[in-house]
Amino acid sequence: MPIQNKVMLITYADSLGKNLKELQTVLADDLKGAIGGVHLLPFFPSTGDRGFAPQDYRHVDSAFGDWEDIEAIGENYYLMFDFMINHLSRQSREFIDFKEKKDASEFADLFLRNKNFWPENRPTQADIDLIYKRKDKAPFQEVIFADGTHELVWNTFGEEQIDLDVTQAVTRQFIKATLTQLIDHGCDIVRLDAFAYAIKKLDTNDFFVEPEIWDLLNDIREITMAKGCEILPEIHEHYSIQHKIASHDFYIYDFTLPMVGLYTLYSGKTNQLAKWLKMSPMKQFTTLDTHDGIGVVDAADILTQAETDYTSEELYKVGANVKKIFSSEAYNNLDIYQINSTYYSALGDNDAAYLLARAIQVFAPGIPQVYYVGLLAGKNDLALLEASKEGRNINRHYYDLPEIKTELQRPVVQKLLTLLTFRNTAAAFDLEGSIEVDTPSEHEIIIRRFDAQKENCAVLTANAKTYAFEIKLNGEKISGL
Repeated sequence: MPIQNKVMLITYADSLGKNLKELQTVLADDLKGAIGGVHLLPFFPSTGDRGFAPQDYRHVDSAFGDWEDIEAIGENYYLMFDFMINHLSRQSREFIDFKEKKDASEFADLFLRNKNFWPENRPTQADIDLIYKRKDKAPFQEVIFADGTHELVWNTFGEEQIDLDVTQAVTRQFIKATLTQLIDHGCDIVRLDAFAYAIKKLDTNDFFVEPEIWDLLNDIREITMAKGCEILPEIHEHYSIQHKIASHDFYIYDFTLPMVGLYTLYSGKTNQLAKWLKMSPMKQFTTLDTHDGIGVVDAADILTQAETDYTSEELYKVGANVKKIFSSEAYNNLDIYQINSTYYSALGDNDAAYLLARAIQVFAPGIPQVYYVGLLAGKNDLALLEASKEGRNINRHYYDLPEIKTELQRPVVQKLLTLLTFRNTAAAFDLEGSIEVDTPSEHEIIIRRFDAQKENCAVLTANAKTYAFEIKLNGEKISGL
């Protein structure tokens, strides 16, 4: 199914109901009209990082269901799947074969081996310091082979995630075969997880290495477009990199909006939000929340450093059950540039503030993505956090069917579903259309969205201090909000 200009739900296969069949029931019975697409977070057999250490892309984890269940969802929704282009599980059949046979393995070149990358007597400490890292150690792991020998391989993220050498023919073959079978099972847009780390090059920081990164992205796009599928490169960094990717006609993420939205609603000032909305391209997916934390680095230079610091500190003051320690090494936080919280709790579990945040997202350029916890205005899950000691699990609550029914009755959730249904049906939200943004006063903002012919106009009038807002479509007020 082609990508539609309709709200995309982000969810795990076992978080809105315990499996894919129950998820399909929730979509059909409870979310009809509010959701047009589904980003199914990794559903393959995996050995860590909640699915992001894929063991075998050829199968669906049997705990969730099978390919028929996923294809059934794809009959009514456009689908996004993850492809972890940077790494594969160390318990994958490929890595196990490599450990057993070493250089004789057909997968010996699939993984990035230090001996093949570094010249003699390197890496030096200066080399390691240069690498763009999100953890406080060198990104290498020792492999002990069946013959007793050992060597180092690249390991950028968790211990289960071994980096691939994307320059090798065997890896390119693996990429093509994997993408092809994902598309054959209904994938309409591939999310390239952590793609900016995939290219490693001597004497660089090994992050978003140009021009090689463009060659990789174009090669992947050639594979997917031949089968009618798009790609969405995933990157958390300075917004200028996102906009550079957009200039090459790829979809991008708006990871800046979450922090800018929080700053707006904490301070009551709309100037930085207005600036950001005017800068944003239409060919993007907007977010307030995802399976990861709230990105701080993404808003750099849109918010000043003082405004970023203010927003971060206010989050710990205003946010419900948000503590700095939850985003620290004590809770296995892999990314020091993210704050762990649900968006609803980041706004102090305040219904009015939360609905305004979502209204702003709906009116922002691009297609809104709504994380499943955010869809149900979920609070921070301290029980899951403490049981797992994983900081990001504060925003990864498991909802069973009875709990979903209960949460759906809350007025804030009912209003949110009304808002999302409006976004999906109003012609004014045309990706070929335009946006106008005004700030009549320090606390007010007016956002107008037009279709390409300017025959339809949706208007959001909001006060960031009081959280009051009103939406009109072609002059008629939208009720139920």
